[in-house]
Amino acid sequence: MSRPRIVIVGAGFAGYRTAQTLSRTARGRAEIVLLNPTDYFLYLPLLPQVAAGVLEPRRVTVSLSGTLPHVRLVLGEAGRIDLDARQVHYTGPEGEGGTLSYDRLVLAAGSVNKLLPIPGVAEHAHGFRGLPEALYLRDHVTRQVELAAATDDPKRCSSRCTFVVVGAGYTGTEVAAHGQLFTDAQVAKQPLRTGMRPRWILLDIADRVLPELDERLSRTADTVLRERGVDVRMGTSVKEATPDGVLLTDGEFVETRTLVWCVGVRPDPLAESLGLPLERGRLLVDPHLQVPGRPEVFACGDAAAVPDLEKPGSYTPMTAQHAWRQGKVCAHNIAASFGDGERRAYRHKDLGFVVDLGGVKAAANPLGVNLSGVAAGAVTRGYHLAAMPGNRVRVAADWLLDAVLPRQAVQLGLVRSWSVPLDTASPEVVRVPGRPEGEPAKTRPGGEPAKNQPGGEPAKNQPTAGASDVAPPPDQPGPGPDVAPGPVRRTDRFTEGDA
Repeated sequence: MSRPRIVIVGAGFAGYRTAQTLSRTARGRAEIVLLNPTDYFLYLPLLPQVAAGVLEPRRVTVSLSGTLPHVRLVLGEAGRIDLDARQVHYTGPEGEGGTLSYDRLVLAAGSVNKLLPIPGVAEHAHGFRGLPEALYLRDHVTRQVELAAATDDPKRCSSRCTFVVVGAGYTGTEVAAHGQLFTDAQVAKQPLRTGMRPRWILLDIADRVLPELDERLSRTADTVLRERGVDVRMGTSVKEATPDGVLLTDGEFVETRTLVWCVGVRPDPLAESLGLPLERGRLLVDPHLQVPGRPEVFACGDAAAVPDLEKPGSYTPMTAQHAWRQGKVCAHNIAASFGDGERRAYRHKDLGFVVDLGGVKAAANPLGVNLSGVAAGAVTRGYHLAAMPGNRVRVAADWLLDAVLPRQAVQLGLVRSWSVPLDTASPEVVRVPGRPEGEPAKTRPGGEPAKNQPGGEPAKNQPTAGASDVAPPPDQPGPGPDVAPGPVRRTDRFTEGDA
């Protein structure tokens, strides 16, 4: 008798925890298949430390095959799910298609950058949901500081050393806090013009930093940011973004080369493609994390609207804590659907929150006890070490080295601006040139094609023919670090006898 197959789509907090729990409880009685674009689980809360040079990128990535025994990893992105046939159609990393049949399906596709209809944002801003975006930001910030230190033009120096972060939630607050420390450390070795220093601006339409948290945590974070030199502007956002800067809603134009978009997240577009009931883009599920009318389909994490039994009439927020806990409940309920144990409803108890503000500073309220300063910093790092499913020793070692050694501020140039567009359904995968233009957006690495990007619309006034593997003529420079490789104008002609 063949074993039942459980297919898990997505290896974020919810998907990883579901696979981890099932691998321990199934004991070989079921085939567990994990479909994910990458071969690692990304510990998102520490991503700002990657962008600031505190942690090396691999420290926040946990190998799926190395930590999930008895789980079969399939690399690819789910493009279409046939609920009636019980099949998941996906596209592999090299463009090949595949199909996975299932007896139980877990939709844990997670979330992507949230977009707002603001002119210029999609073209000039970058999100912060994946490792490629963090690596790009680290290189970009380093490059801007180096170029600013080398220029004699004070206006250009100022614009390059002005960094705008939109969104004062968890991510935006931590990016701005770590970013200010990172750039201050850089200019200490490579001073700017007299009287100038890097300037980080944190914007949000809310009336306070971290509006979703307790006011005392908000005040602590706000105080640390302002003392560090971050320009915190509440009740203000971006009205328009241009290549030279951003126009704010209060009418001020800020000249900058850096716009980091951290306004929040939206559910992965895969959920909308299923034709099932939704709640603001999230799949509606019952308290047991099952989709009504589809008992073989489970959903958890950011892709699912899970009823909050502690607050009747509402749904649990899209946070890593909920996703991690829901993954464990989902695994138990899948086992129960095969007759192993009893189903359980998802309930949660608030254990508090931690916000890392860089250095030894943090804001935390474990078990309702409000902490700040060094104590909060110790609790925050201890929490992250305990929560990580791997790499604890390596992370702790990096923290120790960062405390006693200066950071290496170098740009590796591995991720370019055009390869991490804001408007993408796959922030965890960098965009690559050369993909067929007929591929569906979701199955294409990088998600939807952006204008003037490989796989998207050609730039205006550019030729649409020509081989991309031909070097440009001497009078035509090659693509820079933030320019997408595009077609080049041929100046030669093939003659008879050319190969």
